[in-house]
Amino acid sequence: MNLTDFNESISSNNPQAEMSVYLKALWYDAKDDWDKAHQLIQDLHDRNASWIHAYLHRKEGDIGNADYWYNKAGKKRPAISLPEEWEHIVAVFL
Repeated sequence: MNLTDFNESISSNNPQAEMSVYLKALWYDAKDDWDKAHQLIQDLHDRNASWIHAYLHRKEGDIGNADYWYNKAGKKRPAISLPEEWEHIVAVFL
């Protein structure tokens, strides 16, 4: 799967079963289902999940919480737009 395929899959009703939990969370985020995306990622305790968790809280506008999760992920809050960050994260996990 590439970025184009992933973006096209967003028009489906459900994410593809073979997607990682990380990609599923980003898929739900793209479907404007922040709660489902957050639910998938919030109880995972690895750097990948922390990065997505940080992005979700940044999108929510909770910058303090986002910075906490960026730190857990070993990253700094990026100085790019949310859509650019989303695309970057998706590309990494593809």
